[in-house]
Amino acid sequence: MQPKKIIGLRIDVDTWRGTKRGVPNLLRILDKHHVKGTFYFSVGPDNMGRHLWRLLKPAFFWKMLRTNAAGLYGPEIILMGTLWPGLQIGKRLANVIKTTYDAGHEIGFHAWDHHREQAKIDRLSADEIEQILRKGSQLLDKICGAPPITSAAPGWRCTDNVLRAKSRLPFRFNSDCRGSAVFYPVIDDVVLPQPQIPVTMPTYDEALGRDGITEDNYNDFMISHLRPGKLNVLTIHAEAEGGKCLEMFDDYLRRVAEKGWLVVALGELLNSDDPIPKGCIIQENFPGREGLLAIQSQEIIGGKDRT
Repeated sequence: MQPKKIIGLRIDVDTWRGTKRGVPNLLRILDKHHVKGTFYFSVGPDNMGRHLWRLLKPAFFWKMLRTNAAGLYGPEIILMGTLWPGLQIGKRLANVIKTTYDAGHEIGFHAWDHHREQAKIDRLSADEIEQILRKGSQLLDKICGAPPITSAAPGWRCTDNVLRAKSRLPFRFNSDCRGSAVFYPVIDDVVLPQPQIPVTMPTYDEALGRDGITEDNYNDFMISHLRPGKLNVLTIHAEAEGGKCLEMFDDYLRRVAEKGWLVVALGELLNSDDPIPKGCIIQENFPGREGLLAIQSQEIIGGKDRT
């Protein structure tokens, strides 16, 4: 029997521009290829321009240079929330989110204020985190007429407080870390009820400009990371693959389909009777990113590797 060739598609929508421009572009491309994905929406104020202070950190400064961030994201993203108050995404672009839901894609909660929750999550109290999760989920419920079935921590910055807070909400699953297999997270010997679907492949901004990766060979590089019979989770961003990189993503979907790969929403990866193992999330550095990210520990706690 040939191993299954399945790619789970996660779409992060971080900004006003990504929601307004990138999401409609991606909906058109996904419909063209008959593909469904999981959209994670940021729904509060767009304050992404406040990340500019991170230019003082060499790793972030280098990432901005090698990806040509100004050209990739546009000046309104680079400055959003600095010279003027951040625009309220969910309130003003609810129609885009509802259109995505009506098209049959999975809807997940990403962030209220993406900048704050990525940069300062470890400084927020457990109550503050739970309030953010509930506020964002309630807004998506109001927009779509159904609550989000999943969530994903911005920038893979996820703490034990975040995981515990999420366990008290009715998410079916979460995607908060990088890793290699679906698992139930364990904190202090307590198994949390929502499985984690980790991202297994690098993102555009992590790979471009490193180790000889260019626009011309990026799709070759990404396809080389696919592993038949294993967990394959791709994260794209509405700001990148829904904008400057749209044609490249269109070509990626064409090529993987020709190679026999099926691209599905993340929830489809749970449709199996195989047991899901338990594991831990640790904080480590990650290639192409600045700071510590949530990473799936290599240690498996009971069960078998379900990939």
